Amino acid sequence: MRRIYEDHGYGEGPVAGCYWDTTVARPARTPPISGEATAEVAVIGAGYTGLSAALHLARTGVDVAVMEAEGVGWGASGRNGGFVCLGGAKASDAALTRRFGTEAMAGWHAAQKASVALVADLLEQHGIAADIHSEQGETMVAHRPRDFAEFRDEAAALAHAYGVRVDVIGPSELSGEGLAGPGFHGALRLPIGFAFNPLKYVLGLAAAARDAGARIFESSSVTAIRREGARYVLEGAQGQLIAGKLILATNGYSSDDLPDWMAGRYLPAQSAVLVTRELSEGEIAAQGWTSDGMAYDTRNLLHYFRLMPNRCFLFGMRGGTRAGPSAQRDMQRRIRTDFEAMFPAWAEVETPHFWSGFVCLARGLRPYVGPLGDWPDAWAGFAWHGNGVALGTYAGRLLAGLATGQAGVPALMAAPPERFPFGRFRRLLLPAAYAWYGLSDRG
Repeated sequence: MRRIYEDHGYGEGPVAGCYWDTTVARPARTPPISGEATAEVAVIGAGYTGLSAALHLARTGVDVAVMEAEGVGWGASGRNGGFVCLGGAKASDAALTRRFGTEAMAGWHAAQKASVALVADLLEQHGIAADIHSEQGETMVAHRPRDFAEFRDEAAALAHAYGVRVDVIGPSELSGEGLAGPGFHGALRLPIGFAFNPLKYVLGLAAAARDAGARIFESSSVTAIRREGARYVLEGAQGQLIAGKLILATNGYSSDDLPDWMAGRYLPAQSAVLVTRELSEGEIAAQGWTSDGMAYDTRNLLHYFRLMPNRCFLFGMRGGTRAGPSAQRDMQRRIRTDFEAMFPAWAEVETPHFWSGFVCLARGLRPYVGPLGDWPDAWAGFAWHGNGVALGTYAGRLLAGLATGQAGVPALMAAPPERFPFGRFRRLLLPAAYAWYGLSDRG
């Protein structure tokens, strides 16, 4: 594999302290692929996108098999913040409208709402107990007064785009809403989405796919893909999977040579999370953050956080340009510093859980679902920009539709991504971008 970060970033180190693994036992991994297996459709990657594609294909009677390098949900799908919400593009609506037009934007807004609804439907249909809460949607908190000043216009635009009432919460109202903090200057609440346990969801999604007839080969890293006549041959260490159609669903854990078309078209970026011990009601009251809603701030290098049902507090952030052990320790120090600054009443509260992983960006700062280069009967879905719980699940359904000729893709998601400059060294773009974002966030 040709990946662009240090090997540590793709190993067990970054996920070793993941809180979600204390909440549910992962089942024993299925045996790796051995010898020669065949399928109508081969899927690479057993995260939300790959499993959703496999489930939706299997439901229609398609013979589908998934190859996963590690275990189900081992990547971002099993270690994210558990925000089932709108999103998936880093570019602004204004920039996307200039490029794609108002009709495409209406389709994009509809797709985002549908993605949240799809996750809710799958949870209900398959009886997946994923500790759902925060069903009032998500809250954006202004980290500067000038950001709050823009909320009135933004609320009107969001209400129009998504057909919901969007509430603006003034600085003096924050405490009454349980959103107090020394660096918060008002908030905007969008009532779409909910929070849950992401690992329980991905494990449930895998179980549903298996029940529908999909096969999942774990510990089955794909080392090469080649075309033989009308079939794809996926090589593994101990066997191969042969299929007429192919879906690539590896997102931030992709490789530049699987296939070569992927080289430079995606950029993994790091996201890190810590979780506190259980907080007492007195500690919660002392800080004044009593809301159990999903929240994030207005920074470009945003923080995202929520109080969970068991009264542990989850706090995440973006950043980090290296992925070695020392870089991981540096990230842990930075996230703890930011946590204490934003929630000072909890400065002495232990945070026993810390982990990190890769989200995935595209050069145009928008997601992609479509053909895998010029390969026939092959498709890819990636670049959820840190909002892949809902959109990745939805993209899996879109990919299943492409494989069966039964669905189109929203125009904004269908345009192929351009390559980043600098090729395999493209992560060198991140330090400058992060420095610029940091300056912008302070201004």
